[in-house]
Amino acid sequence: MTRPLVALDASDPLAVLRGLEAALAGGPALLPVDQDAPALPTPPPAAVQQRVALVVTTSGSTGTGKRVALSSEALLAGAAAADAALGGPGGWVLALPTHYIAGLNVLTRSVTAGTAPSVVAPGHFTAAAFADAAERLVTGPAAPRRYTSLVPVQLARVLDDERAATALAGFDAVLVGGQSTPAPLRARAVAAGVRVVTTYGASETSGGCVYDGVPFGTVRTELVDGELQLAGPMLAEGYLGDDDRTASTFVVRDGLRWYRTGDAAEVEDGRVRVLGRLDDVVISGGEKVPLGAVERLVRELPGQEGAVVTRRSSGEWGDVPVVVTAEPLDLEQVRDHVGAALGRAARPAAVVLVDTVPMLASGKPDRRAVRAVADPDA
Repeated sequence: MTRPLVALDASDPLAVLRGLEAALAGGPALLPVDQDAPALPTPPPAAVQQRVALVVTTSGSTGTGKRVALSSEALLAGAAAADAALGGPGGWVLALPTHYIAGLNVLTRSVTAGTAPSVVAPGHFTAAAFADAAERLVTGPAAPRRYTSLVPVQLARVLDDERAATALAGFDAVLVGGQSTPAPLRARAVAAGVRVVTTYGASETSGGCVYDGVPFGTVRTELVDGELQLAGPMLAEGYLGDDDRTASTFVVRDGLRWYRTGDAAEVEDGRVRVLGRLDDVVISGGEKVPLGAVERLVRELPGQEGAVVTRRSSGEWGDVPVVVTAEPLDLEQVRDHVGAALGRAARPAAVVLVDTVPMLASGKPDRRAVRAVADPDA
């Protein structure tokens, strides 16, 4: 059994909302499309398996984009578990693009709560537009709480604006994800009275399924050879048109289906700490250097919440870490800070100052573009 797959322009969030409502009710499956993004090598199919309700195209920030197929059951299970973890259903301000899973999750949770999301106009995000959307948000007796979901750069902009920061402090929870949230940024938010919940997940897990390091609902975590793997009812069906990738990414073990995240992590007393991508480790001077760990340390420095750490080829050392940032940063300061925590090999070799760090529409760094800036000959 199949059902049609309908592509909708994600620049119209309300049209995507209507399409998602129809898909969750058994109508045509939905594929939100970013019209400005490069097309994948193969066009989407006209129809998908009946179980598939939503297809999400991944950003491809570190590789080739993929089409992730999600069932209604997975989406609704994730929404129900998230509501339980947050304290109940509520109204949402939509501040994220609806061709990415985090934005689609806001719509899914609005549908299940029976509330209408207040939409920040698509395009360049501003604190003023967020404050306006917060003022328009209406909740009801059955879903009285107020929520929103942001990426770190959006949170920083809101905190820089008094009216927007005051509005944000009135929310019952502010989900922050898409990338690691710098500790200084979280501290600023908490000091401003914002109830921050850091999230971890992927399109393959119907979005965030680990809140503040703790898996919610029936989500399970395991480390296998240092890789974080996740199991639970929110897992995707797989990748459209790519059975080999589906088989290698979703594996069955101990009678459960697991998603191989590709992330290195630590799990202590049930709390997950993601260390970075397993494949984002460079060999510098014969030593392994995890770039994600270097980046977290760099972002602890004042004004460096948006800095990105990438690699550059070095004839002497192999690969070396390089910081790309839009804010001035003293090289010796950052070398001392990183070296004290991770050792000499992890110290960045250079700081590349740019007008703007390349970003994807999702608010994540465009790591391929960042790498090109740091190492144009690569």
